[in-house]
Amino acid sequence: MSFRTILRRSFPSRLFGPALLATALLGLAAGGHTAEWERHTPLPEPRTEVSAAAAGGEIVVAGGFVAGGGNSARVDAYSVKDDSWRRLPDLPVSVDHAAAASANGRVYVVGGYGGDRLPLRTVFVLERGTWRALARMPDARAAAAAAIAGGKLYVVGGVDGRRSLARVAFALTLGSQRWTRIPGPTAREHLAAAASGGRVYAIGGRAAGIDTNTTAFEVYDAAAKRWHRLAPLPGARGGTGAAALGGRIVSVGGEAPAGTIRSVYAYNVQARRWSRLPDLPTPRHGLGVVAVNDRIWVLAGGPEPGLTVSGAVESLQP
Repeated sequence: MSFRTILRRSFPSRLFGPALLATALLGLAAGGHTAEWERHTPLPEPRTEVSAAAAGGEIVVAGGFVAGGGNSARVDAYSVKDDSWRRLPDLPVSVDHAAAASANGRVYVVGGYGGDRLPLRTVFVLERGTWRALARMPDARAAAAAAIAGGKLYVVGGVDGRRSLARVAFALTLGSQRWTRIPGPTAREHLAAAASGGRVYAIGGRAAGIDTNTTAFEVYDAAAKRWHRLAPLPGARGGTGAAALGGRIVSVGGEAPAGTIRSVYAYNVQARRWSRLPDLPTPRHGLGVVAVNDRIWVLAGGPEPGLTVSGAVESLQP
């Protein structure tokens, strides 16, 4: 007897029409419920163009633009368990459009634009509640993306020290603290990066303004020292974020001429295909996207294209 037949025999047809039947089938197939976004305690100081990474059960949100238009050195930490925020020591410099990644309880914040609007070469690590400067990058990077895989911190894409699209990426070996140059993905800025299965993925981005968003999606082959193109994003996006969770790369947010982007997509690494997840309730760009405790967390960002700020914190268990 089919599952559909069991449902129909269990519920009268007047109560269980075709629409309700479809809803029940989808819900039961997903384990008895459908995924929904949840809202959490907002970031104390709303910001956009932030960097974010997780460590020790907390999500660290660093830098970004504040409502007045200046950039900030402020750092806040969100407790996933307690749904609360605490203030951390400021970054040594104010910054926006930086990149962040984490491993082994340490959070790394890389590059970005300084107060003088020039791209930075700086790299800072947060450990034991203190920021420490690491070896500077070989060249400046802003509006780049970062991810950690195989004991290396990768910095991909972005704007270089000459204000051009970066065509070279960098990898910092965390053990030796030595930088190496590697080929970059398709040149673009305002992209996202994530690591899964020891590989680094570059997602979306743009060549210049918000009318140049791309669907580019690539993975780095460290052994061959080359990038491979994968199935493109279902929709172009720049000013976006991403995180890896359970064998999937989840792409969230961005800005386009029509407004901020609410669509959320997940790429199944094994199946090599994209699927759509529930839309982001508060669409934003310049946001932090982090995976913690089987959930995707989306923090801060601009609710409208350009310089707008938000403290929104929302999470989804796909």
